[in-house]
Amino acid sequence: INAEYMGISNRTFEPNASMTTRPTAVCRTSLGNFTVELFTDQMPITAWNFIGLARSGFYDGIHFHRIIDGFIIQFGCPFARDPYCRKAGTGRPEPRSSYICPGRGEIRRSDTGCIPDEFVEPNCPRISNELGTLSMANMAFAESGGFQFFVNLA
Repeated sequence: INAEYMGISNRTFEPNASMTTRPTAVCRTSLGNFTVELFTDQMPITAWNFIGLARSGFYDGIHFHRIIDGFIIQFGCPFARDPYCRKAGTGRPEPRSSYICPGRGEIRRSDTGCIPDEFVEPNCPRISNELGTLSMANMAFAESGGFQFFVNLA
């Protein structure tokens, strides 16, 4: 599977009869395309980080580097442009780079290219890893995510 291109668009849908607009990303792969909805209203730091990286071309040509049948498919490592690279899964965006998060201003990535943890903020929704959801990967410690994402298959 190759995440060859991710285009950002706006899609309107009707949850509970009220109109809401959330951005979507179209992931074009060698096995077909899929569209993900980005919850900018509930997880703005994470969602706008993804949008900024996708718009910059960060994900263009990246292969899924972690595939666990019945569990997840993961992408986001720049080393995974080469499907045989042993460093796949260890790459990062540019340290101290930034992106705009509407309502919060400029968010600067850390010295390791990671973004602030969002789930520790008051009133942060607890969105679980349900089947078909897109989630940000991390390294199992604080503020260690920000560029690799996975699709939940279970």
